[in-house]
Amino acid sequence: MTETAEPPARRISSFFLIIILVTLVLSVSAVFYAADALYRNQNINAGYFMLIGFIGLALSTYMLLQSRRKSLVVSFKMPRVITTILCQKCGFKNIRDFQRGDFIFKEAEPCPKCNEKMMIFSIYREVKETEKEK
Repeated sequence: MTETAEPPARRISSFFLIIILVTLVLSVSAVFYAADALYRNQNINAGYFMLIGFIGLALSTYMLLQSRRKSLVVSFKMPRVITTILCQKCGFKNIRDFQRGDFIFKEAEPCPKCNEKMMIFSIYREVKETEKEK
């Protein structure tokens, strides 16, 4: 059995956390102010403060829960780059991994068959067909 390592927990910005907590406190105070306005029979103000309070509570709770979720691991796999080297005299073909400094029409190592200088003929990325997950 192979164990997969869990990705490190994403750290929440302190500034973002303070903004969420301030919004949460202001939302709770708006709900209490709405309850006080209802107690004093100021129904118009109570409705507005109740709406603002519940929207603020919902948004701050949602943002807090979203920030605590583990982030998806995004991995970028570097594609394999291949260099094709061709001998112009005998037609010998050699395929190897790309090396820094390779470019097309660059003279490469000597041919193992005829000892003439070979030339880089093409550089391309290896394409792997991925199977679709069900």
